[in-house]
Amino acid sequence: MNTALVRHSENQRMSLAVEAGGFVFLAGLTAVETRGGTVTEQAKEILKRIDHHLAEAGTSKEKLVTANVWLTDIATFNEFNTVWDAWIAGVGKPVRACVEARLADPALTVEIMVTALR
Repeated sequence: MNTALVRHSENQRMSLAVEAGGFVFLAGLTAVETRGGTVTEQAKEILKRIDHHLAEAGTSKEKLVTANVWLTDIATFNEFNTVWDAWIAGVGKPVRACVEARLADPALTVEIMVTALR
């Protein structure tokens, strides 16, 4: 088993992604460009960023194992799922949790964290 750790975009607090044991772990991602926008806008941006970071680590959404989703308002669950379902269509679905939580910035409405097989 490969025990090497590869860290991507590391700062004083965390890494954006870590490759370990054949998996790629992404940090919880939030919107940057659409901060303050709708759940739909923020979710689309985050999922696009997830695609990008998974590709950088040599994997893709087709190899997702887990997903954790935080919504600031669970009433937006169906709105979020519309975006999620379109993004994940045609690939194997990961195990997923989706909960309501306050996020660090009130302009954020969605945060998503995923793990994929490399």
